[in-house]
Amino acid sequence: MQRRNFLVGAVGAGALGAGTLGVGPAVANSRDRRVRTGLDELVSSGFAELAGQRVGVISNPTGVDASYRHLVDLMHGSGRVQLVAAFGPEHGFRGSAQAGGSEGTGVDARTGIPVYDAYGASQARWEAMFTEAGVDTVVFDIQDVGVRFYTYIWTMYTSMVAAARVGKRYLVLDRPNPVGGRAYGPMMTSPYTSGVGLKEIIQQHGMTVGELARFFNATFLPAEAGRPVDLHVVRCRHWKRDALAADTGVPWVMPSPNMPTPDTALVYPGTGLFEGVASITEGRGTCRPFELIGGLATDFDHHWGDRLNARNLPGVEFREAYFSPTSAGQKPDLLNKLCAGVEVKVVDRAVYDPIRTGVAMLVEAHKYPAFAWRRDSWDTVRPYWIDKLTGSPRLRTQIDAGADVDDVVGAWAEELATFNRRRRPYLLY
Repeated sequence: MQRRNFLVGAVGAGALGAGTLGVGPAVANSRDRRVRTGLDELVSSGFAELAGQRVGVISNPTGVDASYRHLVDLMHGSGRVQLVAAFGPEHGFRGSAQAGGSEGTGVDARTGIPVYDAYGASQARWEAMFTEAGVDTVVFDIQDVGVRFYTYIWTMYTSMVAAARVGKRYLVLDRPNPVGGRAYGPMMTSPYTSGVGLKEIIQQHGMTVGELARFFNATFLPAEAGRPVDLHVVRCRHWKRDALAADTGVPWVMPSPNMPTPDTALVYPGTGLFEGVASITEGRGTCRPFELIGGLATDFDHHWGDRLNARNLPGVEFREAYFSPTSAGQKPDLLNKLCAGVEVKVVDRAVYDPIRTGVAMLVEAHKYPAFAWRRDSWDTVRPYWIDKLTGSPRLRTQIDAGADVDDVVGAWAEELATFNRRRRPYLLY
């Protein structure tokens, strides 16, 4: 294994049924009602669940406890855990890489443990890494943001399949879903699976990573891995399904460079769809990515925001905005160019619907002659990125045909109801 040293700063001072640890809602006389993550619970137990195990950790900078101490640093300093490796997803284990990048394979400067580059790893690659590292138990601790096209849940899924195939235990340290427990949006369909949606789940899945792991283990692993993984979930304490990130008191660490705040996560299930539009930037490289949305100022104007405000969408208002994105993503023609559009201002989180809002924004933006869906030349069979984000060509073809918001949103009602029934047995909160 080729290794290199990282220059890293301080981070801060089974079976199908899927065993779960931790405690459910606290008793009425509890003085501490703050949400505690699976990591907080594991640390409180003295890492009892990992006794006698050679441990490999899949994590990134979000894997911190209530005092911002990282899981790997806590394990390394505890004297109770035999920590043998870490595995870095997109953006890297310590978080130094931008979108679509990784830190590479090397040695962690802080702990001296080997770090494997796991971004985009196939199941075969995961199997090889687990075998080379000699792990008995794989621990997953990453803050998800609750959307199918955010890639960390697929890192979890692929590594679960690999762990099942080579007979490793799999332990998920659960964290709250920052956008709550409600499922919404269209279903992925098998012809359009990709790295932004490997399996058939709803766009805003409304599940924690622990719940998703239980769902994956029962629904997909028996066929793909030949058996479920020996799965264990350390539950959160005190989290409720209607709680958003701002309600929990759980420390927020950026899950990725363009997910800076809980406000970003709140709008992302809808405005993330603009990654599928070639002529409009989702505000990467600004102070408000995914809240600032716009196209070249020569092509888009204030009428977009005016028309959106006239729709009186619940819980949201739109401010006319001008900005220059300093990160291109897949849209180099917009880099450092003056863009005109809107800032999405959530004014009532209780009624705000990010995906319906995103659809309305697409419908109104489509009225501009410059509007163009993003096409990827490397995929001649499925060239439209929006189809991979939404799970099928349906949303794109409906909007192209002039459908309004109610028509687009209504099209997924039946599949959403089916998903809600399927996921129910695996919910923990």
